[in-house]
Amino acid sequence: MIAFLLRRVVYTLPIMLGVALVCFALVHLSPGDPLVSILPPDASAELQQQLIRLYGFDRSYPEQFASWVWRALQGDLGTSIASGRAVTEEVFRAVGNTLRLAVLATLIGFVFGCLFGFVAGYFQNSWLDKAASLTSVLGVSVPHYWLGMLMVIVFSATLAWLPPGGAGPGGSGDWAWDWAHVQHMILPAITMSVIPMGIIARTVRALVAEILAQEFIVGLRAKGLTDLGVFGHVVKNAAPTALAVMGLQLGYLLGGSILIETVFSWPGTGFLLNSAIFQRDLPLLQGTILVLALFFVVLNLVVDVIQTLLDPRISR
Repeated sequence: MIAFLLRRVVYTLPIMLGVALVCFALVHLSPGDPLVSILPPDASAELQQQLIRLYGFDRSYPEQFASWVWRALQGDLGTSIASGRAVTEEVFRAVGNTLRLAVLATLIGFVFGCLFGFVAGYFQNSWLDKAASLTSVLGVSVPHYWLGMLMVIVFSATLAWLPPGGAGPGGSGDWAWDWAHVQHMILPAITMSVIPMGIIARTVRALVAEILAQEFIVGLRAKGLTDLGVFGHVVKNAAPTALAVMGLQLGYLLGGSILIETVFSWPGTGFLLNSAIFQRDLPLLQGTILVLALFFVVLNLVVDVIQTLLDPRISR
């Protein structure tokens, strides 16, 4: 078991280096001048050269990459061109906001996805199966940014039940665990949970149907095991795959929530990425992408470990 875990940790090191290389290359090969956002229209050539040297853009790409990786290993992701603040500070504040939202959305999606999936799998070809399957297909098919705007129109503009955006009262980005702040999470979390719910429901439905058709289930019923006991064995066999899907969905939500966070003005990594793209803020853009990618790699490692603990056959 320990050897398996050490091997998985070692495997992540070249993946992280590759992620850093791809992140750096994609950001630097994209067109546009990153200094446009801070240079005045009548900036002198001398001022332009000073800023280019300040941000290290006068060096070759290999030198820039090596310097960036070395500073990143020390916790320094550079300075934002647009705001002048440390990228590490901005990114980790945004990651905290996105992580809270993504974890809540994943939990909602996992609970309802497993519920619909188990119902559909146990009652195959019944009206319950068709209703649960239709709900999961709608969850995957509906554009989440459109659903977010619809939720704002219905629950904020029409019914005035929940705030339309921001992370706190008055659009504040500071977080506190009280109802005034938690209610700002409800609409974006529900909107984000729809796609994971549909994917998990379809996955669990297929797993349950496959497990119930296996011979060991017939053997358990022949031994006189109750339906509750059979259900426990089905859950145990379906749990590793369901957890793997949940981990992947949490990773996708951490990095793929740009549209939802923009719709709800949620100050997370998606909103930060959107601002960095439009402002051509290279240090902020590549720092955010790197942190999100590393979160995804670490999350997959954690899911692998949990899967191995649930199903020791994986380590063999």
